[in-house]
This record gives sequence, C-alpha cells and structure tokens, in this order.
Amino acid sequence: MANANTKISLAASRDIPFNLLQRSQSNVRRVKAGVSIEELAGDIARRGLLQGLSVRAVIDDDGNPTDRFEIPAGGRRYRALELLVKQKRLAKTAPVPCIVREGGIAEEDSLAENVQRAPLHPLDQFRAFHALREKGQSEEEIAAAFFVPVAVVKQRLKLASVSPRLLDIYAEDGIALDQLMAFTVSCDHERQEQVFERMSQGYDKQPYAIRRMLTENAVRASDRRAKFIGIDAYVEAGGTVMRDLFQGDEGGWLQDVQLVDLVRRQNIWRISRRKLAECGPRLGVDVRRQACGA
Repeated sequence: MANANTKISLAASRDIPFNLLQRSQSNVRRVKAGVSIEELAGDIARRGLLQGLSVRAVIDDDGNPTDRFEIPAGGRRYRALELLVKQKRLAKTAPVPCIVREGGIAEEDSLAENVQRAPLHPLDQFRAFHALREKGQSEEEIAAAFFVPVAVVKQRLKLASVSPRLLDIYAEDGIALDQLMAFTVSCDHERQEQVFERMSQGYDKQPYAIRRMLTENAVRASDRRAKFIGIDAYVEAGGTVMRDLFQGDEGGWLQDVQLVDLVRRQNIWRISRRKLAECGPRLGVDVRRQACGA
C-alpha cells in the first residue's frame, strides 16, 4: 500500500516538432463523434491549440526509444494539425505542446482522457454565451466558436429571462433542466417564483404544467382574437409575445390581454369606418356626418 505522504510527479511537458509525431493504435476512439476535423482545424487556426497532446516515445525493435512519438490521447487534435499542414497553414516542423508519458499502458491514457472529460454544465454555457453576447458577438459567431447549433445558443441565452433565484436552485440540482427551460416562457421573475412555490407545494412539476401556469392569463397566438388583430399590430402597440424556444409553441402567447382587446376594438372600428365609407353613399348615409358623430 502506497504511503499517503508520497509525493506524486507529473509527466514532463515539452514542444515536439509536428513531423516527429504519429498516430497511435492505442487510441481507444474509433467512432467519429462530435465536431468534425475540419471544424477543429479551423478553431485551432483561430485560437491556437488549447490542449496539448499526450504522447509516448516510439520503441524500436530492440526496445529502445526513438526520436519519434505516438499519440495515444489527442488523435483528433493531431488529425486537425495534420490537415492544417496539408493546407500549408502550419509548418511541418512546427512545435506542438505535448505531455510525454512513460510507464503504464497507452490505452489507459486514451481511455482516461475521454472518460474523465466532463461536459460543460448548461448554466456555465449560458454564462459563457451571455458574456460573449454582451461583448458584441452574434449568436452565429458564438455557435461557431463553441461548435454548437445556433438554436442551442438561443436556448441558453434565453435562460437570462429566468429569476436569479431559480438559476441558483438549478445550480444546486433543486430543479431539472427541462423544468428550468419551461420557466423561460415568462420574463416576469415574480410570477416565475410564485409558480415555483406552487410547484414545490405538490402541484404538477412537469414542464408542460409550469408553462400552463405561466401562460394561464395570456392569449395564445393561435387564438382567433390574436389572428384577427395580427401579431405585428400587437407588438407595434407595445405588446410582449411570450415564446418557448424549447418546444413548439404555435407562435407563442400574447401576454397583455387588455392590449389584445384594445387593438381588437380598434381593428373593428377601422373596418367599420372603411365599410361605411364604401357602402354609405349607396345607402344614402352621409359618411362625414357619421364620422363626426352626427
């Protein structure tokens, strides 16, 4: 049993010319997954190599190390660098940051790197995307930088509409991601927290129930009143449309019911005046007198 006070030593790090590196049969990754090699190469060209390669010296037939190194962990990064060399965007002898490992099993290097990698938490994604958005980057630019669809960026940025209290609860695993996403339907933090309290007291905790509670006083965009006035006219009058970026919402919900009714009455009045103007003369009605309330 190892002494608990024994100090560990880390593998040496050094720059190795690209032309002395080669792929390893010990790399456990065989199936293509994640971003393409072309996308990874583009990212390396833009931002540099953010993570070095894990390498081992190639052993000759006599069991002696050569001046070449194989890559048990970091094969995709190597292939991306290889593509940049083929495109003449990187010199064949360019120094590549590497961790030189000795002892142990090469397959373990590859397996450990792939298994121990933790995906970025959705809340961390939101904060990173939001920081870039605040610095002026577009949703498309953020998506390209993080190798995710634009829809994912839009969804994560939508979390900005959630109450900070609920974000903290989510960070502590107090609610699930699909529940948190349901709260983004409304931008009213007070209302969100009221619904959360109801949910915590035994009400239905399903995302659809959260959406229903948050939109129970709104008008669906598919409602005949909304279709009659038109979404654009409602928005031009200062109305807010509640949208669900995570599920089909049939155009969303019109939040201000009183404004919907006001715009509806205005539409009816305009249609009535137009019809009166068209038909009044034939009916012997003085349109000018009617317009003045006579």
